[in-house]
Amino acid sequence: MRSYLDLTKPRITWLILMSTGIGYFFGHSGRLDWFLLLNCLMGTALIASGTATLNQWYERDADARMKRTAQRPLPAGRVSPMNALLFGIALLVAGELELALAVNPLTAWLGLFTVASYLLVYTPLKQKTWWSTTVGAFPGAMPPLIGFAAASGQLTAEAWILFAIIFLWQFPHFYAIAWMYREDYGRAGIRMLPVVEPDGASTSRHILAFALLLIPVSLAPSFLKMTGHWYLAAALALGALFLKSAATLSGDRTALNARGVLKASVIYLPLLYLALVLDSKPGLF
Repeated sequence: MRSYLDLTKPRITWLILMSTGIGYFFGHSGRLDWFLLLNCLMGTALIASGTATLNQWYERDADARMKRTAQRPLPAGRVSPMNALLFGIALLVAGELELALAVNPLTAWLGLFTVASYLLVYTPLKQKTWWSTTVGAFPGAMPPLIGFAAASGQLTAEAWILFAIIFLWQFPHFYAIAWMYREDYGRAGIRMLPVVEPDGASTSRHILAFALLLIPVSLAPSFLKMTGHWYLAAALALGALFLKSAATLSGDRTALNARGVLKASVIYLPLLYLALVLDSKPGLF
């Protein structure tokens, strides 16, 4: 059972659910429907877990060639490919049914788009072009849209701002990981940007540019009256710290500084979400 749980990547799933919850919070009006929220989170967790499982099923040979992934359940032989395939499909079907029947059709369609774009477009592209990171950022930013659609049944400007924040956040986060493990990715034939250009100059420029662009976008909730002025100050401070880590890496392209960007990204998003909720206009009850 532990091996099957590992296939679902629970550490990533909690971040996905956090983003979904933020979308739901800003999409609801009036009293919060906790039962609807629970169904939304459950359906999202199931499709995220199924997607993670099928991604590992597809990439099992590449994972076997990388040190950081060689002990995953499939390359390590703890789960057979057929069992992983069936497990992943079952999770996806269950998740789609949960969203379609217990939430609303829009969330189910958004979930289906997320799964299809991730598994059928992003995953195969990883071994063809470094542009796969950009393609993968679209399904990666879908959770707040799913949450918002679950609560309101529509997608407004507020939903797309939440989408834009996590869309931009992903680039410094994943480029930092790619720089840290570029040799592993190279052995597996995965054409991440640092594999294509080993000196890291372009990678660091991308990290710096997206961290910079994230600052004005992260301020937009205040101007859309989603939050007050306290959030504005918090977003500026968090964005400045994130940008500082990106600038440090740009000046000295080392694995240690790349890890600094990764740590900053992991701290940035939950704290930004916390500031959004604490200084938000809608109420919890």
